[in-house]
Parts: sequence; C-alpha cells; structure tokens
Amino acid sequence: MPKNSKVTQREHSSEHVTESVADLLALEEPVDYKQSILNVAGEAGGKQKVADVEDRPAWNSKLQYILAQIGFSVGLGNIWRFPYLCQKNGGGAYLVPYLVLLIIIGIPLFFLELAVGQRIRRGSIGVWHYVCPRLGGIGFSSCIVCLFVGLYYNVIIGWSIFYFFKSFQYPLPWSECPVARNGTAAVVEPECEKSSATTYFWYREALDISNSISESGGLNWKMTLCLLVAWGIVGMAVVKGIQSSGKVMYFSSLFPYVVLACFLVRGLLLRGAVDGILHMFTPKLDKMLDPQVWREAATQVFFALGLGFGGVIAFSSYNKQDNNCHFDAALVSFINFFTSVLATLVVFAVLGFKANIMNEKCVVENAEKILGYLNTDVLSRALIPPHVNFSHLTTKDYAEMYKVIKTVKEDHFSALGLDPCLLEDELDKSVQGTGLAFIAFTEAMTHFPASPFWSVMFFLMLINLGLGSMIGTMAGITTPIIDTFKVPKEMFTVGCCVFAFFVGLLFVQRSGNYFVTMFDDYSATLPLTVIVILENVAVAWIYGTKKKKCKISARCY
Repeated sequence: MPKNSKVTQREHSSEHVTESVADLLALEEPVDYKQSILNVAGEAGGKQKVADVEDRPAWNSKLQYILAQIGFSVGLGNIWRFPYLCQKNGGGAYLVPYLVLLIIIGIPLFFLELAVGQRIRRGSIGVWHYVCPRLGGIGFSSCIVCLFVGLYYNVIIGWSIFYFFKSFQYPLPWSECPVARNGTAAVVEPECEKSSATTYFWYREALDISNSISESGGLNWKMTLCLLVAWGIVGMAVVKGIQSSGKVMYFSSLFPYVVLACFLVRGLLLRGAVDGILHMFTPKLDKMLDPQVWREAATQVFFALGLGFGGVIAFSSYNKQDNNCHFDAALVSFINFFTSVLATLVVFAVLGFKANIMNEKCVVENAEKILGYLNTDVLSRALIPPHVNFSHLTTKDYAEMYKVIKTVKEDHFSALGLDPCLLEDELDKSVQGTGLAFIAFTEAMTHFPASPFWSVMFFLMLINLGLGSMIGTMAGITTPIIDTFKVPKEMFTVGCCVFAFFVGLLFVQRSGNYFVTMFDDYSATLPLTVIVILENVAVAWIYGTKKKKCKISARCY
C-alpha cells in the first residue's frame, strides 16, 4: 500500500480520526475496525483479520440484492395505507407533497443507509459504533423497533394465511350471512344482518373478537396455528442468511406485481371502476396547504422505504464496497412509488365497483320504503314522476324522486328515513389497514366471477408482500447481533423466531386485534422518527460531510 495513502496515514497517526462521508464512499479500505478506538466490541487492540471481511456472505447477483431491497421496502403499507392517505388528503393533490418529500427527504436518507451499510459492511449496531461508539444505541434502537414491528406484522401474515386457505371453496364463506335454526324457521344471524357478511366473518369467525382489550377470552386456536405457520415460513427463509432469503425474494418480490397487474386489468373491466379512479385522482388542491397533509406524507415516506429499521443497512452490508448505491437508491425509491400508485389504481377500481353495487342496493332498499309509503297513503302518488318505473329503477330516477319528496315533505321528511344514495358518499367512506384488506376488498371480490380464484391470488399476494418485509425486518435484528456478538447464525435465528412466536401469542388472543392496532399506532412511528434524526446528526455533524480528516469530538468517548 502506498505510504501516502489515507489508510497508511491513519495507521501511523497517534490521533484518533474518522473519515468524512465523501471518504466513506471512496474506494479506500475503511479504518482498521478492531484496532481503532471505533471498535464495535470495545476491544482496545488487535489486528483486524482480512478474512473477517472477505468471508462475509455476499449476494449472488445484483438483481437478487435489488429484489431484496424492493421486497423489504414494498410491503402491506403500499397496498392499504397509501391509498387511504391519498383519499384522505386530497386525492391526486396528495401525490405532489409525497413526491416532493420523497425526492428531498426519502431518497437522500435511503442513500445514506445504503452507503454506510455498504461501506462499513456491518449491521446497524456496528455501523453506528463505527461512526461514534456512543452512538451504538441507534443500532440497538433499530433492533428493538424491528422486534416490535415483527411481532405484530407476522400476525397479519397469519391472518392472510387463514383467509388464503378459506378461499378454496365456493361460494366464499364470507359471501353470505350465516343462517341459524329457530325451531322450524331459518333466521339470519341478527348481528350479521345489521352489518355485512364480510364484517361478521372477520370479527366473529376469523378473530372471534372479545368485547374489549381487557377481556382476553383465551387463545384463538385457528389464528395461533396460522401464526405458527407464518413464523415457520419466515424462519426457513431467514435461517441460512442471504443464501436462502435471497432466493425467496425472486418469488416474494415479483409475484405481487403479477397479481397487481391482473387485478388492475380485471378491475378496469368492472362496472363503476372508472368512477372510483376518477374520484381518487380528482385533486382537492386546498389540501396541499394543510401542514397535516405534509406531515402524513413524510411519515409515509419513512415507512414506505423502511428507513430507520436497519434492514436497508443489513442488506447493503452484503454488497461490494464499490457498488453504485446512488443508482440503487433512486431505482428502489422509484419502484416503491410506482408500486404505491399502481396499488392505488387497483384498490379504487375495485372500490368503485363495490360503491356502485352498494349504491344500487341502497336505491332498491329505499325504493321499497317509498312503495310502502305509497301503499299506506303516507305519500301521494302525485309525487312520483310519471316516467319512473319501480321495477327498473335507476339511480338517476331515484335521485329525482328523492329530491321531489324532500321538497314537498320538508317538515316531515326526516321521519321517512330515506337515504340520498349518492355514489360520492360510498366512495368517500375511508377504509385503511385491515378494514381495506379483510372487509372492503373481500366484499368486492364476492361479486367477481370466479371469486375464489381472485381471493386466492389476493391473499397469496399479501402473504408474499408480508414475507418480503419480514425477511428485511428479521435481517435488521439478526445481522447486527451476529456481527457484534458473533453468535451462531442458525441457532440465533431459530431462537428469535421461537421467542417471537411465544410473545406473539399476545396478538392471537380473542382480544389480540386491539393489541395489533395499539402496536401499529405507537410502537414504531415516534421511535423511527427519532432514529432517522439521530442518523442524520451522526453523519452530518459527528462523522463530518467535508472531504477531510477531522478529530472526533471528545463527547464521543
């Protein structure tokens, strides 16, 4: 090695120095990891073995690595949270703040995590110890967040597995309300009749939910078994490291795009699909001035790219140090955004179809009420326009009839109990999270021709999306711990899965859905924001952004 090289200068210098960010991305070898004071394990001396870096597993191909990053970043949030936020925050107008924040905040932060992982070749704990020993807590925080998220995220995969196996029957079990026998008479379950068949199946058949979070109700054995299967799949995919999980990514990352493309084509052929898409992307420009919209867009950017979890750092640590991570950051971020828009198109094409079905049902029910009022002389037949045919009543005819009755019977109209049956009202009903996947979407699919096929495809897609994210989440736990404490990979991975399964029994009680909602709302949002802020502070102010050597501040020691 040349005597005037940066590495040689560092080895012969008595000063404790650190590289700049620009040096970090250069092609020189990093600081002598175990010999320097930036030692992950806290050792004071000893030489770093070259084999320690050379023996590190590597991706079999660049495609496998890109698919792993896509599989981790593209998850269930792209399917059910992004469309909800888009609808809630101004439709097409929401895409503007999201895209702006993705370019200004998302891509640079994503690039930062790719760069430090790839250059230092350690998990999140090792990376931030390398930058500054007292910042190693950032890495431990990422591991804890990954654990919290993984505990309930795999429960959602278990729910998807349950629905996947229930989809292999016709008609689908959530297509009709159950019928109970009351002597010789058949009576529809009253609770189901008041809500809907899909809602009843979700809460009573699938979750068997208790009345409150304080009522445990014992374990739901069906969901317990599904959770065991989910952790078994994740364990088998992760146990051998990237050699096994990388191969899984070929299927788990690409299959959801096949399903989304099929659903988009099928959705566009449905009656009312265009209504849903137009409603979705009609911009409400006044929403762009609301700071809350920008805050939610920023939060979604963090979650969509998987920033702060440590999974991005873990995956990039298995790369070659001269890999072009600038290109990777832009490519994965663009694919993530494209997936969110594609999923939004699919979701609102299907919901537009569902809204038309529900609106027609509303028209029929209210038309029957009007006929009853006509037969009992509560309403005069003179109020009904002559061209209206109750046997073939259109939504336009009902709207005209509703307007006339409301005008004439203004004082007593509320007593009639008539609904306006507006398509916009159905489209404005916001659904997100589990409500979108397990209630709204399942209800829409019951009206599809060959509904079991589409149900199988949909829940298999959810399983694959969840599996891709869980592999990255588990990598955010296992990679830094294995790098730091040198524990056996297979034994530690299996131990993590077994431990997580037993802790996860909290979420498969009859009250488990309440805990899932609580963890989803509070376990990651604030911690991830703090972690990302500290990552920026660590790199920009402690590590240094100028291309020069600098003394590390005394506060790091």
